[in-house]
Amino acid sequence: MPGPALFEPAKIGALALTNRIIIAPMCQYSAIDGCMTDWHLIHLGNLALSGAAILTIEATAVTPEGRITAHDAGLWNDATETAMARVLNGIRTASDIPVAIQLGHAGRKASVEIPWKGGKHIPPGLPGGWQTEAPSAIPFTEGTTPPHALDRTDLTRLRAAYAAATKRATRLGIDAVQLHAAHGYLIHQFLSPLSNQRTDEYGGSLENRLRFPLEVFDTIREAFPDGPVTVRVSGTDWVPGGWDISQTIALAKALESRGCAAIHVSSGGLSPKQEIPVGPSYQVPLARAVRAETDMPVIAVGLITGFEQAEAIVSTGDADFIALARTILYDPRWPWHAAAHLGARIRAPDQYLRCQPHTLRELFLSPQLK
Repeated sequence: MPGPALFEPAKIGALALTNRIIIAPMCQYSAIDGCMTDWHLIHLGNLALSGAAILTIEATAVTPEGRITAHDAGLWNDATETAMARVLNGIRTASDIPVAIQLGHAGRKASVEIPWKGGKHIPPGLPGGWQTEAPSAIPFTEGTTPPHALDRTDLTRLRAAYAAATKRATRLGIDAVQLHAAHGYLIHQFLSPLSNQRTDEYGGSLENRLRFPLEVFDTIREAFPDGPVTVRVSGTDWVPGGWDISQTIALAKALESRGCAAIHVSSGGLSPKQEIPVGPSYQVPLARAVRAETDMPVIAVGLITGFEQAEAIVSTGDADFIALARTILYDPRWPWHAAAHLGARIRAPDQYLRCQPHTLRELFLSPQLK
C-alpha cells in the first residue's frame, strides 16, 4: 500500500523537500529597528524541530517604510542582516531544515500599531508612525493619512530595495525566496483595481496592473539565480469589482513563464469591505483553480488543522503542498502527530528519539535513515 501523500518527498524548483508540509511566514512584531531578537531565535528554532519540510521566515521588509509596524523584521542594512545571521546560525546548529524568507513591503497598510495593542494606523510624526506609500493616494481605511502615490523614481528605488534584500538573503544562505504579493500589501495593491487607480502604464488594464509586480519578481529572480523564487498571492479580494481568481490565474501564468517555482494561494486583506466565507479549507478552492491552469507547484493555506483534511488536499490534487501558520503555533509538533495518525515516518532530532511512544516505535526515522 502506498504511504500518505502528505509525506511523499517533493521539490520546489531544485530544492528537495522531505514532505508536503510548509511552515508559512508569520509576523512576530518582535524586532528592534528591523533587527531580529532572541524571540525569533526561540520561535523559529522551535519550529525548525517540527518535522515540516521547510520553514519560512516572516514577512521581512525591504525598506524601513515597508514594515507593517515599527516592530517588524527587515533586511535592508548590515545591522538587520547581522541580526538575521545570528538567528539562522542558531537554527542551523540544531536543524538542517531548509529555510525560506518572505520579502515584502506593506505599502498603505504600513505604520500601524502591533496587533495586541489594537493594530490601528499611526499617523506620521507620532512614535511608531511614518508616511506610507502606495500605487495611488488611497488610504486603507477612511479618515487615516493617505499614502504617498509612488512615482517612477520611487518604483526604481523599490525594485533596487527588493534586489538588495535578496542579495543579503543569498549571503545568509537562505534556501528559497518568496515575494509577498498577498494580503493587501504593496504588491497586492498594484494588482487590485480597488487600490490601484493609476493612469500610467502601471494602472488600469490587467496587463498594466501586473507590470510592477512582475518587474519585482524578475528583479528578485535575477538576484537569486541559483534557488527557487516563489510568490504568495491573494486569490481574491472578496469584494465585488476587486482582484479575483481569474486575474490570479493570469498572474500565475505570467509568473510561471518567468520561472516562478511555486505559488502560495491565500486570500483577502486588501479592503476592510471584504466578506470572507471563513471555514475549514475555505481557500482551497482558490488553490485548486490555480493548479488546474498551471504546472508549477501550488501551496494551499487557511484553516487547515486536521490530519485527514491535509492529506485529502494533497492526495486529491487540490494542491501540491499545505502551509500551516496558526495551526503549527498551537501545535509545534503537528507534523509528528500527522505522521503518527496517517501511518507515515518522520524525521526528529536525535535528542528527541526516546520520546517516541511505545505504540509508535516506527514513527521516527533512525539516525541512519535520515
